[in-house]
Amino acid sequence: MDVLVIGGGAAGLMAAGTAAKKGLKVTLLERNDKLARKVAITGKGRCNVTNDCPLLNDLIANIPVNGRFLFGAFSRFDTADTMDFFEELGVPLKIERGNRVFPVSDKALDIVDALNKYITINGVTRKQGRAQELIIEDGKVAGCITEDGKKYFADNVIVATGGLSYPKTGSTGDGYELAKQAGHKITDLKPSLVPLECHEGWCTEAQGLSLRNVKITVEDTVKHRDIYEDMGEMIFTHYGISGPMVLSASSHMRSMEKGRYKIHIDFKPALTYEQLDKRIQRDLLECSNKNLYNTLSLLLPRKMIPITVKLTKLNGNLKSNQVTKEMRSELVDFLKDITLTVTDFRPIDEAVITSGGVDISEINPKTMESKLLKGLYFAGEVLDVDAYTGGFNLQIAFSTGHLAGDSIEKI
Repeated sequence: MDVLVIGGGAAGLMAAGTAAKKGLKVTLLERNDKLARKVAITGKGRCNVTNDCPLLNDLIANIPVNGRFLFGAFSRFDTADTMDFFEELGVPLKIERGNRVFPVSDKALDIVDALNKYITINGVTRKQGRAQELIIEDGKVAGCITEDGKKYFADNVIVATGGLSYPKTGSTGDGYELAKQAGHKITDLKPSLVPLECHEGWCTEAQGLSLRNVKITVEDTVKHRDIYEDMGEMIFTHYGISGPMVLSASSHMRSMEKGRYKIHIDFKPALTYEQLDKRIQRDLLECSNKNLYNTLSLLLPRKMIPITVKLTKLNGNLKSNQVTKEMRSELVDFLKDITLTVTDFRPIDEAVITSGGVDISEINPKTMESKLLKGLYFAGEVLDVDAYTGGFNLQIAFSTGHLAGDSIEKI
């Protein structure tokens, strides 16, 4: 055959379909019985398929790890191309907050079906199996051997096996081992877009509490500066915090050390300190004969009330008309800056993506071909590139997959 694609995720499907569309004979080897299992669960089952980011420099700016390496891939297949690609395959799309692009149906399976359709109409042959070893002959890749001993011979091999995140979907690091067999260096692997563990035990008391329209600021106490801020959604867990904002924040924490990063939560970002103080004054006046616990229910979610009273050391049984200016000030200061101390990332199998991978200095950015072994290509998360949330990581998969598939010529 002309091309063997190892891995049936977003990058692999795009690579296989693109190569086959050129008239090449392509086989797609996937270990699972279903293709694109990780795509099917992205975006909570909705699939944030890309980001409507028309400017190339803006797109690259959202990729903190080796973004410039992707200049060629994005130039050949950008976010507009991705949107056209899926709409031409019958999936209407919509743009939401932050230019995030989703299928109108809010069903990730529509994206999966479109990718399946793409390889089917272009004649890609599907095989199930787990690649274990590259076949290398005369300084060139010649195929692979699966764990059950089957051999697949091909003039070109595209490795698109994903990272280590979500191992239940088949991402267990197989591609890194194949890359090592070809002499490639693998940079340090760590979680990115991952929930955070926090020192403060009260997070357990708030477990399950989801907050909307709050603001977080990430402080790097080693560099003595803020490195990230955002406004949106987060959730408390038994170990710390999670949610869209928190996942994005984690990708800015490049060197995790216990206590290095602090998360500052502004519970009421739409109000200044003075406005929040007046709001609390009004609540206290309206509930002057009620205790503070009851009055705070006008301002805070139920789970946050005992936590707030405890951390501000206020007396929750105090009558509202007995709350002093100093007590109000304590309450305002707390709600405008609830501070959490990050102790660690959650395990890599809970991360959305894997940071690290095949060293990009050994990959040709114009083709995605290995500089070490002729005929060997890489695409997607197996590479040492990763981005923020918002559809950028799937765009990396589509762009690198398309470039790899399109770069192969028939011998």
